Amino acid sequence: MAKSPMAILALGLAALVLSGAGLVAAGDPVESVVTDAFFDGIKSQAADGCPGKSFYTRQFFLDGAQANPDFGKGSTSDDGKREIAAFFAHFTHETGHMCSIEENEGASKDYCDETNTQWPCTPGKAYYGRGPLQLSWNYNYGAAGESTGFDGLNSPETVAQDQALTFKAAFWFWMTNVHQAVPSGFGATTRAINGDVECDGKKPDLVSARAGYYTDYCQQFGVDPGNNLTC
Repeated sequence: MAKSPMAILALGLAALVLSGAGLVAAGDPVESVVTDAFFDGIKSQAADGCPGKSFYTRQFFLDGAQANPDFGKGSTSDDGKREIAAFFAHFTHETGHMCSIEENEGASKDYCDETNTQWPCTPGKAYYGRGPLQLSWNYNYGAAGESTGFDGLNSPETVAQDQALTFKAAFWFWMTNVHQAVPSGFGATTRAINGDVECDGKKPDLVSARAGYYTDYCQQFGVDPGNNLTC
């Protein structure tokens, strides 16, 4: 989930352009789009023994969305639905239809950026993927913790233990790093989430899988998925 300084700058400039244009956000209430049938329809595709099936709930998702009123809003109602579809496409892909809470074999991987002195790694703690968007890296855990009220550097495992916090952390990541990319098309959201690993021909199968979920969810919401579906 790491992004280069240039990518962060580009997203920030996009946000400034939209803000300066004086656009009025529009969108249907998130709870009317993400129905029980929609949420459970994704979860039902996970095996019965999956830990995420009892961990991820629609209500905790809605609580997280309510705390971020700009989520699911755009220049039109359809734009808002496209953002919701994008969120759930990545949620589905990252967790295997809400099966996984923690990254498979994540504990064996090194997600400590020792060059980041603002959010130094705590010895003995691991910052692998956890939660709906598989929050990763010490700098994301540190910043997410500061924003949402948990000790991300010393207790990163909390994201995989607290049902409310797991969505708070996911929405922090989304609204900080992905929300601004939504108007540029779904492919831009994939780049914001895992572009260094998947985009520019690195892993086209994974990029295509994410786009497939997004297209499906847009169809369920009755909106056109738009252009720029891949990265």
